Amino acid sequence: MTVKDQKQIETLKEAGKRLAFVMGEVKKKVVPGVSTKELDELAEKLIREKGDIPAFLNYQPEGARRPYPATLCVSVNEEVVHGIPGERILEEGDIVGLDMGLKHDGFFVDMAETVPVGNIDDESKKLMNITRESLMVGIEEAKPGNHIGDIGNAIEEFVKPHKYGLVDVLGGHGVGMAVHEDPFIPNFGDKGDGPEIKEGMVLALEPMVNMGTPDVTLSSDGYTFKTKDKTRSAHFEHTILVTANGPEIITKL
Repeated sequence: MTVKDQKQIETLKEAGKRLAFVMGEVKKKVVPGVSTKELDELAEKLIREKGDIPAFLNYQPEGARRPYPATLCVSVNEEVVHGIPGERILEEGDIVGLDMGLKHDGFFVDMAETVPVGNIDDESKKLMNITRESLMVGIEEAKPGNHIGDIGNAIEEFVKPHKYGLVDVLGGHGVGMAVHEDPFIPNFGDKGDGPEIKEGMVLALEPMVNMGTPDVTLSSDGYTFKTKDKTRSAHFEHTILVTANGPEIITKL
């Protein structure tokens, strides 16, 4: 979407603030012994308490065999994105991707964080830090007059020296009036390629970085992507508003 007026901007910012609050509360509960289902139940409870609607629950993306059955995506270790919550118990040393969206007064926002379960090894810390930083590098390029390819190029060039696998079959997207909108935003590319970025655009940027190869496989549940080589993966995402002065993160914790 492209925002048309100040009222839409204020509504989107409020949506982002609400989603960031829920994310912060869910993150606090990521400890050894908690089940992924418990995290999902908390996320839904907090979203609904404010009168909002979970964006992912019962959402059926194009090509999916069935609607997504939860509010929260919980992706553990080698799971890249879209892990379905259930009875799995988190263990000390795991890393967990939390991805969720909500609908507030007709507008959608989306965000993701990868968080540690207790103490984690240094390699996992580095993977998470590089992925988080690559998102911020990509966000810096989301300004009027640039192109979608500038975002992907910045992320790719930042990750490349670390010899990680940058997932290339998944990426960011437009957001606002729907969970997923055009344009698709790859986490790689060439400067100047793709649609021009314009003031008022609302975009969800989300690099996914694997410790090994970029190759992923789709599980039999139809949603959970995993690293093909079973190495760990990290995922960070923010919804941003493109302003005349550059990008503004509206899902900031």
